[in-house]
Amino acid sequence: MSTLTKPNHIGRKISRIRELRDMKQEALAQALGTNQQAISAMENSETIDDEKLVEVAKALGVTVEAIKNFSEDGMINYFNTFNESVSDSSFGSIHNNKCTFNPLDKLMETVEENKKLYERLLQSEKEKIEYLEKLLKEK
Repeated sequence: MSTLTKPNHIGRKISRIRELRDMKQEALAQALGTNQQAISAMENSETIDDEKLVEVAKALGVTVEAIKNFSEDGMINYFNTFNESVSDSSFGSIHNNKCTFNPLDKLMETVEENKKLYERLLQSEKEKIEYLEKLLKEK
């Protein structure tokens, strides 16, 4: 049975959230201080006591309410809303991607720094050549 046919099957909701977070049962088991078999049994349970649910939510990095209210339809709607907002002109405000510097200025600073390093290298090579020529003349 899917979460669509049994909307309050907490174990399946936990399983789906875990999968969406790209977490294996072993990783969740380790975070909860248990074994993979216990996680499997929990994910097959229709109900879970509140204390355990709080621990699971913390391990998954979500709230208890997020687990209780999770639905596949909700996830699809969430991602559809996200895709619609990407095409909006407000994309920058969603992610708050505001540069505090001009990238071209940073690029030009790097170019100038590279020029100085190259000039120092060139000067060092000239000094080395002069030293070697001096050694050859002395022989």
